[in-house]
Amino acid sequence: MADEPLVLGIETSCDETGVGIVRGTTLLANAVASSVDAHARFGGVVPEIASRAHLEAMVPTIERALKDAGVSARDLDGIAVTAGPGLAGALLVGVSAAKAYAYALGKPLYGVNHLASHICVDQLEHGPLPEPTMALLVSGGHSSLLLAPDITADVRPMGATIDDAAGEAFDKIARVLNLGFPGGPVIDRLAKEGDPAAIAFPRGLTGSRDPAYDFSFSGLKTAVARWVEAKRNAGEDVPVRDVAASFQEAVVDVLTRKAVRACQDQGVDHLMIGGGVAANSRLRALAEERCERVGIRLRVPRPGLCTDNGAMVAALGAEMVARNRPVSDLELSADSSLPVTDPHVPGNSDHDHTHDHTHTHDHLHEISKENLYS
Repeated sequence: MADEPLVLGIETSCDETGVGIVRGTTLLANAVASSVDAHARFGGVVPEIASRAHLEAMVPTIERALKDAGVSARDLDGIAVTAGPGLAGALLVGVSAAKAYAYALGKPLYGVNHLASHICVDQLEHGPLPEPTMALLVSGGHSSLLLAPDITADVRPMGATIDDAAGEAFDKIARVLNLGFPGGPVIDRLAKEGDPAAIAFPRGLTGSRDPAYDFSFSGLKTAVARWVEAKRNAGEDVPVRDVAASFQEAVVDVLTRKAVRACQDQGVDHLMIGGGVAANSRLRALAEERCERVGIRLRVPRPGLCTDNGAMVAALGAEMVARNRPVSDLELSADSSLPVTDPHVPGNSDHDHTHDHTHTHDHLHEISKENLYS
């Protein structure tokens, strides 16, 4: 509807420059420029390369999003940006750009949390989030169980990884199997041709005395690497498809088992799964099977909205505008370890941030007003 907030969101927490535009809970544009190919030969994300790629892609990606949405920058009701967590240098590029646009356009600025944004993006797919929402977020940097009574103000950590995140484990096992980077998609593809019961890999933190909602994938990663090494040392062929399937099954078994338990323990009748690993086909299938068995409704956005993108940031920004949450000011900075308990970063001053010129000029020379109003 025309009276719903029109918000542009900028996401630069890792290796994707994402710019999304939403009107309320309706997605209008989701432009992404990825630098993943530039990192592939290093076997992982290189922060300096990611930051430079964001600098080069920022203005063109914003212009593409505005064009796709069919709106002018002057029509926006607010600008949202990921303030953290993430790679510090990468975050700073997005935050600086968002502040420059907000200053030049005279629009409210909202620094938001990357993890809360991953939850909020589901509104673009399945409508308003139930309150509270139970969310399982699984990505290269995070494996978290979160309870969100209010996505704009109250997000509570239930459990998290104590070592490697699930996505990180996928990348490391792909490296062990010489499958390249990133590891998630190729392991998912090969696992479909393998036997998930071929190798009994361990399930971390699933004992009766272990934390109910925390995750650990370091032991699993080591077990797979040692199993593969033993095969190679014995001069035997490594059954790559069976290893991929058995490893993937161990990961998604633990993730879905703990997520369903958290829903049951907290009396929540639905589960939202987000983050890049939520695109994994086996995770989706097993979660659907286990949720259906106990009467829990599963909400999983389409794969393009699970990976890092600007649409998720815009979605949370629109919710901030709709609920009249405090705006951020132009002293907003990136916080690489921003806790999930802070869904957004409100300003420290009471005056209208759009008229505060302090500390802004350093961020403006990169972006001309001709670009802003194109």
